[in-house]
Amino acid sequence: MDFHSSPRRFSAYLLLCLCLMISISRGYGSQKLYIVYLGEKKHEDPSLVTASHHDMLSAILGSKEDALASITYSYKHGFSGFAAMLTDDQAQDLAELPEVISVTPNQHHDLMTTRSWDFLGMNLDHQPPSKLLQRSKYGEDVIIGIFDTGIWPESRSFSDEGYGPVPSRWKGVCQLGQAWNSTNCNRKIIGARYYPAGLDKADQANNYMSARDINGHGTHTASTAAGAVVEGVSLHGLAAGVARGGAPRARLAVYKVAFEGPKKVQLASAALLAALDDAIHDGVDILSLSVQYNDNSFGALHAVQKGITVVYGAGNSGPRPQVISNTAPWVITVATSKIDRSFPTAITLGNNQTIVGQSLYYMLKNESKSGFQPLVQGGSCSIEALNGTEINGKVVLCIKETFGPPADIIPDAITNVKSGGAFGLIFAIYTFDKLLSTEDCVGMACVIVDIDIGFQVATYIGSQGSPIAKIEPASTITGNQVPAPRVAFFSSRGPSVKYPTVLKPDIAAPGVNILAATGDGYVFDSGASMSTPHVAGILALLKAVHPDWSHAALKSAIVTTASTKDEHGMPMLAEALPRKVADPFDYGGGNINPNAAADPGLVYDINPRDYSKFFACTIQKYAICNISTSPAYHLNLPSIAIPELRGPIKVQRAVTNVGEVDSVYRADIQSPPGVRIKVDPPTLVFNATKKVHAFKVSMTPLWKVQGDYTFGSLTWRNEHHSVRIPLAVRITIQDFYADVA
Repeated sequence: MDFHSSPRRFSAYLLLCLCLMISISRGYGSQKLYIVYLGEKKHEDPSLVTASHHDMLSAILGSKEDALASITYSYKHGFSGFAAMLTDDQAQDLAELPEVISVTPNQHHDLMTTRSWDFLGMNLDHQPPSKLLQRSKYGEDVIIGIFDTGIWPESRSFSDEGYGPVPSRWKGVCQLGQAWNSTNCNRKIIGARYYPAGLDKADQANNYMSARDINGHGTHTASTAAGAVVEGVSLHGLAAGVARGGAPRARLAVYKVAFEGPKKVQLASAALLAALDDAIHDGVDILSLSVQYNDNSFGALHAVQKGITVVYGAGNSGPRPQVISNTAPWVITVATSKIDRSFPTAITLGNNQTIVGQSLYYMLKNESKSGFQPLVQGGSCSIEALNGTEINGKVVLCIKETFGPPADIIPDAITNVKSGGAFGLIFAIYTFDKLLSTEDCVGMACVIVDIDIGFQVATYIGSQGSPIAKIEPASTITGNQVPAPRVAFFSSRGPSVKYPTVLKPDIAAPGVNILAATGDGYVFDSGASMSTPHVAGILALLKAVHPDWSHAALKSAIVTTASTKDEHGMPMLAEALPRKVADPFDYGGGNINPNAAADPGLVYDINPRDYSKFFACTIQKYAICNISTSPAYHLNLPSIAIPELRGPIKVQRAVTNVGEVDSVYRADIQSPPGVRIKVDPPTLVFNATKKVHAFKVSMTPLWKVQGDYTFGSLTWRNEHHSVRIPLAVRITIQDFYADVA
């Protein structure tokens, strides 16, 4: 071709080359997994939704073949979107398309029982059993979706003996894979899926490429929510009793979204969204997610809008404030509380003084009890502190007077003391909830005591030429001798940084030293991962009793009936520095009360589409968010949070009567200090034609101050019901005031 003869043609050719060079250059570079969110589906047929994803990606990548090779997940059931391997430039090109709402890099997230159900009043062996268990038929045929590390199907907790056919509404699958065939699903485990896309090949070798659980975490949470009744369970004789889930007749759908990584469990947001999309299609009723997920949670919102109740854990970053996870207003966020069980362990000193700590110390079979052993002081039991101290065959006292992360302190001390050949360890530390950190003490007696007792032991050592001590195996104590419930030390606290007008957490539930299934056995575990399936199991029972209740109604029922007192009628405490009276940022509405939640009297209901009117509009572009001028605190939640009160305001709420048709409720106000509260009208009258009442809560600051949060409550009462919501209000006088001095 003679380019010199046609300058215009030559210019066109240069332009074409330049475009090709730009296109090719944007296709190079390192790829990573991105999540592309498109909002509501444009087609009901999932295949058409997926085809539209391929077309969009083909336009960016240049060919359909490249698009098919790039895409890892197509979200096509509950919402529209996909996950694909892209360069940064390709992701930017997609983000600029008008139909694309957001493009975000894939992220990795953290995972977050014999006695607990009896403690909550869900007695199985009493005659008759709990009313809620009876009315719900033990959660029969409610489907709970478990998002976790998979499941160990051979566990006795997942026996399907006595179950009827799988509910006909179930649309899920039993996905076959490594060490998992069709017989591993049954009438209890009715569905199983796994989501390994994005997992490195090296990590794939360390995992089952199936729904089978190699970690144990998912098996534990699944059995806590819906495990069948298993008699005679204990851990070496400790916590002996009946192991079961909250809804022992519920069905389980397993979504394996978390896999073993090089250092910890890996959970990718792309996999989580794919599982949410499938769960919406499959027909689950309740979703239990023991994960820390800080994204905007649009997948969970779509699930809620499809009628699914979604439960997340608050996290394990307490007792610091403002560290709570999973704070979207459309999910239920669960704090962790303690139950009325302890494992006292007697330590006898050489002067015959007996002191008591806590441990999981047990005697092996055919092992005789040990007598007195030499007792030495090891300071903090760091390598430096133990240097020069002979500890072989001795009991070592470790004292940590300054606070540090317990998860690091005790395991390090155990490693150091054990490597020196010590017989046992007495660790004195400020109260916290990490008894399970002594699990690595196999073959060595490890006892945790408080600072006061540690000082007594140190005083005894200093007064003796040859101090000695004897450690007895732990025993199990339950009942009101153990103050409970209490908010666990590690439970993440509010307020929410992302949504300050949403009071979080919503509710607290047991999650400390919970005995549940792992593999073919049963072990203790603690954390938000344990409290979350407790709430999921209870919600399954409530769903069985009230199948027509919405997600918001179920959430309202557990929040408004929760307990803020311990078993002695005293205000519930929260483990912290120091221990304190718990407030709504510790436990939301309070500790869950399943039997009361079955008959709440009134509920604060929400049309699922209303969530879109208040949230995310000012944060980033979301199709599910319709711009609204209404303040977010008007969303009809079973709580009120006002982060900046400067003058009089009126907050809207409405309640729906789900109790006696003809009933009258009167407002009982506990005003937050510094705030005057008035409710209009103060009396609500319900009858056959008037089932919903709206009311306004007027709030007026009494002080002019840059203040902190204070707390109160609003309770609607009659002779049968007390419907209580927590209030959290902060008085302020100026914007952007840094309270850090």
